[in-house]
Amino acid sequence: MIKNIISLILLIVSVGLNFKHGWDTFNYKKNPETLKVLSTLGISESFIPFFAVLTITIGILLMIPKTYFVGNLLNAISILLIMALALRAENYKMALMEIPFLALPLIMIWLKYPFKN
Repeated sequence: MIKNIISLILLIVSVGLNFKHGWDTFNYKKNPETLKVLSTLGISESFIPFFAVLTITIGILLMIPKTYFVGNLLNAISILLIMALALRAENYKMALMEIPFLALPLIMIWLKYPFKN
């Protein structure tokens, strides 16, 4: 029971973060700091909408029991990609800040979907 509650809390946090980051990425023109961070990572402005759609899609996949694992896997891969781009740009602080966010989908995979029988 406690495992399901923890899994549910992590699911809500992860879905919320994905939707928030996806929406913020779509609205990068209103927030010049987001564009600056993405450009320092080497992400071109033409690739930003694709990354936003991917992030929102991951949030949707996490809510569906049959795609829960795939959503977490894609979430971990996207976070790992951000970490790799940050390391390539020699932004070690950003790479280190992403470690807890990388652990989140891996823990969620281990805990499994909270409403599964």
